Amino acid sequence: MKTNQATINAILWKACDTFRGTINSDQYKDYILTMLFVKYLSDYYKEKLEEYKEKYGDKEDRIQKSLSREKFILDESCTFEYIYKNRNAENLGEIINSALERIEEDNKAKLEGVFRNIDFNSEAMLGKTKERNALLKHLLDDFNDPKLDLRPSKLAGNDVIGDSYEYMIAYFASDAGKKGGEFFTPSQVSRLVAKLVSPKSGNRIYDPTCGSGSLLIKASKEVPDNNFQIYGQEKNGQTYALCRMNMFLHEIDDAKIEWGDTIRNPLHLENDSLMKFDVVVANPPFSLDKWGDDYAENDPYKRFGYGIPPKSKGDYAFVEHMVYSANENGTVGVVLPHGVLFRGASEGKIREGLINDNYLDAVIGLPQNLFFGTGIPACILVFKKNKITNDVIFIDASKEFESGKNQNVLRDLDIEKIVETYKNRQDIEKYSHVASLEEIRENDYNLNIPRYVDTFEEEEPVDLNQVKTDISKIEGELKDIQKEMDKYLDELGL
Repeated sequence: MKTNQATINAILWKACDTFRGTINSDQYKDYILTMLFVKYLSDYYKEKLEEYKEKYGDKEDRIQKSLSREKFILDESCTFEYIYKNRNAENLGEIINSALERIEEDNKAKLEGVFRNIDFNSEAMLGKTKERNALLKHLLDDFNDPKLDLRPSKLAGNDVIGDSYEYMIAYFASDAGKKGGEFFTPSQVSRLVAKLVSPKSGNRIYDPTCGSGSLLIKASKEVPDNNFQIYGQEKNGQTYALCRMNMFLHEIDDAKIEWGDTIRNPLHLENDSLMKFDVVVANPPFSLDKWGDDYAENDPYKRFGYGIPPKSKGDYAFVEHMVYSANENGTVGVVLPHGVLFRGASEGKIREGLINDNYLDAVIGLPQNLFFGTGIPACILVFKKNKITNDVIFIDASKEFESGKNQNVLRDLDIEKIVETYKNRQDIEKYSHVASLEEIRENDYNLNIPRYVDTFEEEEPVDLNQVKTDISKIEGELKDIQKEMDKYLDELGL
C-alpha cells in the first residue's frame, strides 16, 4: 500500500501530542518538521542503496560511487535507523545534533545552514537530560511507525510529503496566531496570487519575503512544464530553514533561498546590480515598523526613486523593491493591507508615481479574516512593467467566501471568478470596474475600492401605512389577551 498524505498527517499529529503541554507549537514545530525531513532523507538514501546493491552486488566501490552522485549524500551514522537504534542513549540529543551537522557537512552546496537554528540537546527548550531524553525517545517512536514509509517508490505521489509538510506548517501558523502569519500565507491566497501573475515556462520567480515558501511553490505549480527557477529571501533564520526544507520536499532541488533582510541587504545580485525577475510575488509583513528607512536614503541600488515610505509603515518599501526587481516584461503580485490604497503623505506620492508610470494593473479587495492572527482585510495589487492598456481593474471580492470557525476561506469558485474577471477586464455590477488613469487622477490617486466599485445595497422602502395597520392589529390582539387573563384571574379569586 502506498503512503498517502492522510497517513503522514496522522503520524505527524501523533508527534505533536508528544510535545503538547511541554512547549508551545511555535517551538516544537521545528523539531517535528526537521525529523520529517531527516526521515525523508534517510528513506530516500535507503531506497537508492537497495537499488545499487541489487545492481552491483558486492562491488562496494561501485555502490559508493553511484551513491555519491545522488542528490543527497548520507553517512550511515546520519540515517534515521541509526538514530533510532540509539534512542536509549544518555546523550541522545547530542547524537541527533551530530547527525544533522554531518548531513549539512556532506551536502554543503544544498543543505549548509538548514539545521543551524535547531538544537535537540537544548535544556532551555526540552528540559533536563531525563525529561529531554524521554521526549526525544517518544518522538523517534512516533516516526518509526512502519506506515511512515517515505521511500520514493512507496509514495502515492511526488508531492505527498511536501503537501503534508505544508499542511503542518498551516496548522502551526494557525495555532501561533499573529506570529504564525509571519511565516505562512494561507494556501488559497497563495494560489490566487500565483494564478494572477501566471508564470510561464523559463521564468525566474522571486519572493523577497518568502516565509516558509508556500507562495513560491504555488507559483511554480502554475508553470506547465517544470521549467522555472525559484529565488527567495527570508529574514527569520528558523523560517528560512523551513523554506529550504519545504523546497526539497516539493522536489524543487535548485531553489536559491537566501537568509537576510531584503530591504537592508538584498542578496540576489547579478553583475553588482539587483537581479531582475519575470515574476515577483510576496506577502510582506503588514505595515512593518522600523523597516529600514534610515538605510533607504542611501540605498546603493536606487530602489526608492518614487519616495521613501514612513518609518512606521514599510508596505511601500517592499512594493518599490518588488517593482524595481521585475524585468522590463515582469509582473508583480503583492498582498497588502488596505491602508496602502489611500494613505497620504509620502505613500500618496509613491502611489502617484507608480500609477503615472502605468505600472499598476489591478486592485483586488479580499474578504476579512483570511489571514492567521489578524482579521484585517487585505488587498492584492498587481503591477505590470509592459502594460498595453491605460487603465486599472478594481475587483471587490470581499463578500464572496466561506465562513470558517476561526478563519474565512476563499473557495475555488471565488478564486476562479477573481482570476477570470481580472483576465477579461470586465465591469460587473457591484463586483468590478475598469477605471481609466484619468478617473484615478480625478480621485487624487486614491485607490480605495468603494470609489470605483459601488456595492451600496438600497434598502427596501418602508410602507408606513402598512406599519400603522400592523401596530393596530397587534394592539388589538394584546387587548384580547389582557381580557382573557383578567377572566382567569377572576375565576381564581385574585
